[in-house]
Amino acid sequence: MLRSALARTDSTARVRLRVLLLDPDSPALALRAAEIGESAESLAGGVRLAEARLRELAGAADIEVYRYGMLPTWRIIRTDNTMFVGAFDAGWEGHESATYKVMETPHGPLYRGFRRMFEAVVDGAERTV
Repeated sequence: MLRSALARTDSTARVRLRVLLLDPDSPALALRAAEIGESAESLAGGVRLAEARLRELAGAADIEVYRYGMLPTWRIIRTDNTMFVGAFDAGWEGHESATYKVMETPHGPLYRGFRRMFEAVVDGAERTV
């Protein structure tokens, strides 16, 4: 899905993409797998596959991939000054959550809070791509 958007050959600027993935070797991954009724081995394999696919795109865009080790709470997708936010919880996968559009506003605490949290996770994560 990302390949065509990221690998454009027109004159548009290269897209910057930063992705945070749950570390497949972390204790949090085993806990998250149990929460959604999946084996830790299967979930870890999915994370490794996602990382490998993102690595393939690294030549087409400015891609940074990080592994973090804490139990996931939020799914954040950011484009310019807009974020799309969903929650992870026991019993369902993050993509099953409602997604909320959070826009940057002059006095908007949600956007700033999610942006700050994302940056803090990046700062404590290991870059792999």
